[in-house]
Amino acid sequence: MSTELRTVHLYLFDGFADWEAAFAVAGINNPEFQREPGTWQVRTVAAAGASLVRSMGGLAVLPDQRLSTLFPDDTSMLILPGGPGWDQGEHLEAAGKAKDILDHGGQVAAICGATAGLARLGILDQRRHTSNAASYLNGTGYAGGEHYVDEPVVDESGLITAGGMSALEFAQAIFQRLGVYEDEVLDAWYQVNKTGKSSWYAKMAAAAGGSASGGATRD
Repeated sequence: MSTELRTVHLYLFDGFADWEAAFAVAGINNPEFQREPGTWQVRTVAAAGASLVRSMGGLAVLPDQRLSTLFPDDTSMLILPGGPGWDQGEHLEAAGKAKDILDHGGQVAAICGATAGLARLGILDQRRHTSNAASYLNGTGYAGGEHYVDEPVVDESGLITAGGMSALEFAQAIFQRLGVYEDEVLDAWYQVNKTGKSSWYAKMAAAAGGSASGGATRD
């Protein structure tokens, strides 16, 4: 088992849509059922001066570090949730950081309004992508309309994009890209959360090695 600790960073700001990345960060930070338990962690980043942020649901979160101190080699993926400000052209520092990470061969995942922020910087002009709707991104004036795909989530060239209605599919794509779970475990994870049927939980535990707790993996 690898002992290297890999970090995924979540961008936070006042009013961030706390549910949109919830499935993803909970799965990454929880070793249960993972392929290599204990190798993943989540850290939060915010713009300079943001000592405390509150989510759209009113949760108070103290970010781990400033966005300016995050460098491409420091992260396995930067996750950008939606929320107020993206449609007004705010969060440009976060969008710029995403571009820097992608330009260095890293990985970014953006959902809902965050896709508009990336569109404004031209990040979606040459990549297949999705969002809340084609008309939503067209409102940014971007030049990537021909690459828009009407799907819940799209994974293309290091960038995962999703509409705000697709938090579950967003997490699934992130787990797949990072290799957090074995394929059978990931399929069962998706099904148990999508259908609510307990039989899928049993399949998930069995695929992970027969344990329902403790992050057991197959030999």
